Amino acid sequence: MSSAGDRPLPDEAAEQAKHHVLDTFAAMFSGVELPPAQVALRFAREHASEKTATIVGTDVTCGALEAAIINGMLAQSDETDDSHAPSHSHPGCGVIPAALAVGEQFGIGGSRFLRAVALGYDIGPRITMALGGLPYQMKSHRSNHSIANTFGATAAAACAAGLNADQMRWALSYAAQQASGITTWQRDTQHVEKSLVFGGFPARNGVMSALLIKLGGTGVEDVFSGPDNFFQAFGPDANIGVLLDGLGTRHEVSRTNIKKWSVGSPIQAPLDALQIILEQHPFRPEDVMSVVVRVATSEAKTVNNRDMPDICMQHLIAVMVLDKTVSFRAAHDKRRMQDPAVLAVRSRIQLVPDEQLERLYPQRVAVVEVTLKDGEKMSERVSAVRGTAENPMTREEVITKCRDLMEPRLGATKFSRLIESVLHIDGVRDIREFRPLLQRSA
Repeated sequence: MSSAGDRPLPDEAAEQAKHHVLDTFAAMFSGVELPPAQVALRFAREHASEKTATIVGTDVTCGALEAAIINGMLAQSDETDDSHAPSHSHPGCGVIPAALAVGEQFGIGGSRFLRAVALGYDIGPRITMALGGLPYQMKSHRSNHSIANTFGATAAAACAAGLNADQMRWALSYAAQQASGITTWQRDTQHVEKSLVFGGFPARNGVMSALLIKLGGTGVEDVFSGPDNFFQAFGPDANIGVLLDGLGTRHEVSRTNIKKWSVGSPIQAPLDALQIILEQHPFRPEDVMSVVVRVATSEAKTVNNRDMPDICMQHLIAVMVLDKTVSFRAAHDKRRMQDPAVLAVRSRIQLVPDEQLERLYPQRVAVVEVTLKDGEKMSERVSAVRGTAENPMTREEVITKCRDLMEPRLGATKFSRLIESVLHIDGVRDIREFRPLLQRSA
């Protein structure tokens, strides 16, 4: 951890890290007008006495702690941020805001920033992989998203701050003391608390830990062993060997998924499947007798008839049938959930929790079956969602997604400059050069 800021990344890991920086910046932009962001921005304007850090997508600057929590909320306001399936976490919304805030505090270069981001992805997910991933969350009712991101954000912030090996040990201990979050966030219909649990609180925790230690804070030398250690408290049955498995050679940023669609993760595969069916066998909405969607039981629970359009399976499948695609705007149009045309199609859609698909998790597999009124049946199974590590998006596809989310707020010229700056981040001398590219004019 202490040498990560000076150690070059392999080309493939560096490319993937750039993709995830762009994708997370785009998630922040897409979240600016959503309810969690409005709360966060009011907080920012009330606490904007310092002017050291950027609030993405706005004209606001504030202190590092405030920027971390707000950008973390922005990145998770929408359902378009990245996800790491083995750890059941969303690294980008915690790691990248923390690295950006501390990077601006100390004026670090682009290479160190990118390496700090990659380190955060390497450390945070390994914690909840060791605990057991999704089964651990379901058994303990603790939120993997918060735990992984608190460690990931702390690692990224500590790297950006240039902490040495002893200080890195203390940083891990501070992260352990702040590891928290329970899965009641699933009942948050406005997404405000969820954005704090996934992104805001972990990013703030990481920045606070790094800044305290930079100013002389000390702590426990090894929070993972000895009396009352982290794993005794959180997971006595944890597989601690996972912490070092592939560390330094297998970069978790390359195993982190980027969403093609700006919707909840369990809906990605069904939309892929339905798009394939529509491309191969075009049909009209009025021709549909039924659409049956099969996903893992745990995934079905998350997206079954939800009140929010971007995490409601039945609604978004209906939108895809009507529009032949699902744009960011369509996925967030709550009023359209009452559109008679959408409701008519939605009444013909059935979501089926499938125990066999549950056994394949964390691989997100979906089967979509379309039956037309003339009796024709079409079926598509998607085992590797576009954007996952098994079926990654190209650089061009990532840029296309980011353009949809950012260009309306930045304009074409500034968007192009931002893309070029991230893709050539090794040449950026001071990460604060990103501020005018990440903010809209006052």
